[in-house]
Amino acid sequence: MIGGFRPRLVGGRDVKPGPELRFRELMLPHLDAAYNLARYLTNDAGVAEDVVQEAFLRAFRSFETYRGGPPRAWLFAILRNCWRDRVGEQIKRERVVVSDASLSEAQSEAVAAIPAEADTPEESLARAREVDTVRGVIAALPEPFRETLILREMEDMSYREIASVTGVPIGTVMSRLARAREMLAKLLLPASTAGQRERTA
Repeated sequence: MIGGFRPRLVGGRDVKPGPELRFRELMLPHLDAAYNLARYLTNDAGVAEDVVQEAFLRAFRSFETYRGGPPRAWLFAILRNCWRDRVGEQIKRERVVVSDASLSEAQSEAVAAIPAEADTPEESLARAREVDTVRGVIAALPEPFRETLILREMEDMSYREIASVTGVPIGTVMSRLARAREMLAKLLLPASTAGQRERTA
């Protein structure tokens, strides 16, 4: 995770058995995934940290309401509500958060910076441009489709978990995912074709 971010929770390192220990055991393993989702939604590392911090605090305070099931889905639903609350506040101040469903900064930089063994500098530059293109295209998808695509393809969540996080039926999740993939393909195809034309010119 960027900068080694960790949410501040009540208690020290030596946590006694009880709700706090159970919370740490169930929820902290999903911290990086929660940050990644927040980063995709907010397009701002600092804001993402704030959203994750708020989500973990809310989750901790309401942990007694957790009734089992996939802990990541439960945590992501809370994180999503925190993000929506923040966007709502900003809209009231006539400021809209620009959402981004791309790779995190660290992931995209790592992908772009590591050339294949046989890559020439030109090929490395071309691949970096392709990563930027994909990031931009995903960011351009409408929110419900972008969010569903992120949860399925990047977080590897099941349809049932996505339905739980987003609060929609599984059928809606499936149709949104199919539509998102279709839009992604249509948006990427012209860029891919244009890139091929440049290379053959």
